[in-house]
Amino acid sequence: MSAEKQTHGFQAEVSRLLHLMIHSLYSNREIFLRELISNASDACDKLRFKALDEPSLLESGNDPAISLRIDKEAGTLTIADNGIGMNEEDVIENLGTIARSGTEKFLASLSGDQKKDAQLIGQFGVGFYSAFIVADRVTVESRKAGTDVSAGVRWESDGQGEFTVEAIERAEQGTAVVLHLRKDAREFLDDFKIRQVVNQYSDHVAFPITLVTPAEGDDEEKAETLNSATALWQRPRQEISDEEYQNFYKHISHDFQDALSWSHNKVEGKLEYTSLLYIPARAPFDLYHREANRGLKLYVQRVFIMDDAQQFLPQYLRFIKGVIDAPNLPLNVSRELLQDYGPVQKIRAALTKRVLQMLKKLGNDEEKYATFWSQFGQVIKEGIGEDRDNQEAVAALLRFASSNQPGKVATSLDQYLENKPAEQDKIYYLLADSPSAAENSPHLEVFRKKGIEVLLLSDPVDEWMVSYLDSYKDVKLINAARGELDLGEETDKADNDNPLIGRLGSILAERVEAVRATSRLVDSPACLVLAEDQLGPQMRRMLEAAGQPAPENKPVLEVNLDHSLLQALAEMEEGERFDDMAALLLDQAMLAEGQLPKDPAATARRLQELLVRAL
Repeated sequence: MSAEKQTHGFQAEVSRLLHLMIHSLYSNREIFLRELISNASDACDKLRFKALDEPSLLESGNDPAISLRIDKEAGTLTIADNGIGMNEEDVIENLGTIARSGTEKFLASLSGDQKKDAQLIGQFGVGFYSAFIVADRVTVESRKAGTDVSAGVRWESDGQGEFTVEAIERAEQGTAVVLHLRKDAREFLDDFKIRQVVNQYSDHVAFPITLVTPAEGDDEEKAETLNSATALWQRPRQEISDEEYQNFYKHISHDFQDALSWSHNKVEGKLEYTSLLYIPARAPFDLYHREANRGLKLYVQRVFIMDDAQQFLPQYLRFIKGVIDAPNLPLNVSRELLQDYGPVQKIRAALTKRVLQMLKKLGNDEEKYATFWSQFGQVIKEGIGEDRDNQEAVAALLRFASSNQPGKVATSLDQYLENKPAEQDKIYYLLADSPSAAENSPHLEVFRKKGIEVLLLSDPVDEWMVSYLDSYKDVKLINAARGELDLGEETDKADNDNPLIGRLGSILAERVEAVRATSRLVDSPACLVLAEDQLGPQMRRMLEAAGQPAPENKPVLEVNLDHSLLQALAEMEEGERFDDMAALLLDQAMLAEGQLPKDPAATARRLQELLVRAL
């Protein structure tokens, strides 16, 4: 590295994030200390892990630790660690860019509303950049463990768009972050305030955090340990308060909000492990990004191994945060070994069941579960197809809007079974492109008339989901808009010998599989029905979005012969006007399904001519 000071520009996303963060998090600015201590803790974890293979990295035999130093005269607060440290490349990459996927999407979601943005920024994980909430200048000095004292590096910035990097000599390995505090942030030069913040947010950090008090006169510096420095998950549950559990969640998740629920469990015997699992209240912005980091923090014999061990939970539970400590795993365990290692598969099965039990219990609190479902409902639906072993347990977690409670996504399959008449032997559902399209679908008319509840499914993943869920507790799930509808002896056999059926079938032959009379309609003239083996519009769009061809299929047009429109059509003579009215009948049935006719211009022309004649 050149000895000269080099100036670099921040990545554009960093500059924007800094500006938004400083203004959005101003009212909650003590969070900076939690974030910087968390980073220091991560650096110590990484050093301890690397030292398993390279003991010499623990210089002078010093155990990893974190120190805080106040300099009232200089107006600085320093957060230092003797962890893994950084070289020039690390400093530029870690402090000048945001490598997380989806950053642009995240920034686009920021609204300018300080309260909402504070929550979003929190889930993004502000990390190092939180320093600029309280500091108008930040200096970082670091040296990577295992390198010479001449390999030190200094990074400095005022957060306004640029930063400088230069080589220095640094005796200590690890990193020191020096905050030159703003005048309105001088409260953080008060040792009582520092004790208070560390006690609130960071008592659970597993490395000692010391507050170094400056010497006065001939006195020596004093170092006071501020935290208990024990692994929280290894402590007995009865000794841990709810506040401690919530603060630990915020430490590992970088979330500002409390978790909805958690489960702390120790398993002993042949398969030994301790787990602490949390259900968040808010989905991360990158929940659907395949390359996003996710998984549990893995420890072996209390030694940190990795941040994102994905092998302990299935993909559809990727939102779960937490820690697993498995002392019987080898310390040199790799991601590849985790994938195929027998004990890991057993732990995965046990943890999956535990999370499903947590969610089932959360379902007893309607308000909390509504929050959970609004954030993670679509992800849970993935489990229906991905986890056949636990399919019924996953299905019990599903919540739907229904024809009995339109606009409220709160009905479970168990509630449906409990509410249905004893003689009803099916669960009816309806797929639609939107909640309003489902609520207003003509397919519901006969069900409403007969007082039969129908579940309304409008999420993009729903058609895929129900293709795997053909029954629940031995009760078949039936699509109300597919095939012949059989609601028992009350459903009269429709008259398909009516001449109008043949006339409409002839005119619409290129667009529909068939035209038939129906008894499923009460107020509407017509509706579209798919055959049992045909793709619906949701699955078709999913395939097309994935670049896969979707087979063409024609719907069946079912018509209500008792409707005045059909009776008028029956009296109309053959000709262009009849052809246009038949086409409009099909077009309006498509619109009622939330679909656009293939030739909207032709539909608009027919409507225009119809309006002209009417006026």
